[in-house]
Amino acid sequence: MSLAVLRSRALTGIEAPPVSVEIHLANGLPVFNIVGLADTEVRESRERVRAALVNSQFEFPSRRITVNLAPADLPKESGRFDLAIALGILAASGQIPADGLDAFEFAGELSLAGDLRPVRGALAMAMGLARDNARRAADGLPARAFVVAAGNGPEAALIDGLAVYPGATLLDICNHLSPLPDRRLPQARPSALAARADGGPDMRDVRGQLQARRAMEIAAAGQHSVLLLGPPGTGKSMLAQRFPGLLPPMTQQEALEAAAVQSLTTGGFQPALWGRRPFRSPHHTASAPALVGGGGNPRPGEISLAHHGVLFLDELPEFERKVLEVLREPLETGRITISRAMAQADFPARFQFVAAMNPCPCGYLGHPSRPCRCTPDQVLRYQSHISGPLLDRVDLQIEVPAQSQQDMFDGPPGEPSDAVRARAAVARERQLARQGMPNGDLSGREIDAHCPLGNDAQNLLRGAMQTLGWSARAYFRVLKVARTIADLEGASVLTAAHVAEAIQYRRALRTA
Repeated sequence: MSLAVLRSRALTGIEAPPVSVEIHLANGLPVFNIVGLADTEVRESRERVRAALVNSQFEFPSRRITVNLAPADLPKESGRFDLAIALGILAASGQIPADGLDAFEFAGELSLAGDLRPVRGALAMAMGLARDNARRAADGLPARAFVVAAGNGPEAALIDGLAVYPGATLLDICNHLSPLPDRRLPQARPSALAARADGGPDMRDVRGQLQARRAMEIAAAGQHSVLLLGPPGTGKSMLAQRFPGLLPPMTQQEALEAAAVQSLTTGGFQPALWGRRPFRSPHHTASAPALVGGGGNPRPGEISLAHHGVLFLDELPEFERKVLEVLREPLETGRITISRAMAQADFPARFQFVAAMNPCPCGYLGHPSRPCRCTPDQVLRYQSHISGPLLDRVDLQIEVPAQSQQDMFDGPPGEPSDAVRARAAVARERQLARQGMPNGDLSGREIDAHCPLGNDAQNLLRGAMQTLGWSARAYFRVLKVARTIADLEGASVLTAAHVAEAIQYRRALRTA
């Protein structure tokens, strides 16, 4: 047989479209060609595959070898196709059985010695295969198994119902494809990753700051964005770092989606972080592509790596304004689209935005004991780094004031994160049962349907909107925060007390 066809997958954003790896052996001068819009990393597989076959005691055919990666208009990158190409050459040259290859999909990079190295995106590829298997089952076709490097086995096995066979070497995979049952690889099991990861800093470490802690609880319960404003050393960063511990536990689907995004990075998915909310805190020198993602073959940025977790921007005005503006769209849509000349990639970006800033360049504007050295123009220029449209999208804008020494040293410890998280989880369950989403995601008719106002509450909110010059977006965001406050109390109708508290949590730097 001189033709073999195997299955693998490419990566386009978070999606993993199927790729057919077609290998044809023909007579003629020895040559090894790879076609099908292959990147440099894929074309370099010719030398890796050649050495791996020879060092695994196989014969490398001295024939005209053509490898086609179909579809031809889909960009392919990385060494993930090495394993499929090597097996295809062996099958086409009759060195391993060709029957049954269609029952598998393959992904793995080969070393020159024939060892299998893990590749990035294995979990995303496994999710794509599982979806295709569901469609195949509906059509009465058998499911395909996933053959990967041993290092990718645990993450690929996280997908329920997917048969995953990890191998350490090319020879292991060839033995698995033989007709002898005793030579087959054991199926990977995700038992080591079943437990949810715990740990992290606790909110009990924060003394005082009752209003800020209350605001963080509301933000965790309703999936609201937060801006913390105050002088240095008041606990803004402490509150933000402990915020992930207040969020309700991740669902299985959320944990899989977050892990799939992590698997697209160079470092790959870390099993120790399974089930833990991501917390990303880029430095203020980060560029716009670092936040949204990019590259010739687009990879996720910080906002996607924070999917189902927290994106914390400390010293917010120190970021370049054009960098901050890229946050506006994903804060509204929960997704980011990166367009390139040859490809377009979509990444999920449903994160909770938490930011902290000083009120002025010196940091002591409004401090009770330390005078501010900044002029009004300096303060205005500093705060103007944050545009009105971006500020308008932040639900809770909280002042974190300087505390007295008595509150700092003699005050009671803060409430443990476990207790706050339990209340937030109950409120979140009410929201999901009522409307199928957190309050922070409500829009349009959903707000009208699920945020009923009493007459007093309605008059109070409209008066605040007129007095403070709020935009319509600010009005609706205050309404969603009030809905979350009511959910924490178990109330069905929003009262004037709920609305009044929500208004206090929108301390704009300037009118929106």
